[in-house]
Amino acid sequence: MNKLIQSVCNLKGFIGEVKAELLKCTWPTRKELFGQSVVVVISVIILGGFVGLCDLVNMSFLKFVIR
Repeated sequence: MNKLIQSVCNLKGFIGEVKAELLKCTWPTRKELFGQSVVVVISVIILGGFVGLCDLVNMSFLKFVIR
């Protein structure tokens, strides 16, 4: 039973320390978060298009080599 109580106390201490550290963080504003999200979405679309184009070129090349 003593180990259980000690584990609960350790968990409470850990959660308290995590909360204290999270309060020290600087969080982005809504405008900053939106701007960064737009950059990520556009980057993913561009990278997806590039990978799709490379796949198309490679498949065409493989079809040419196989025939």
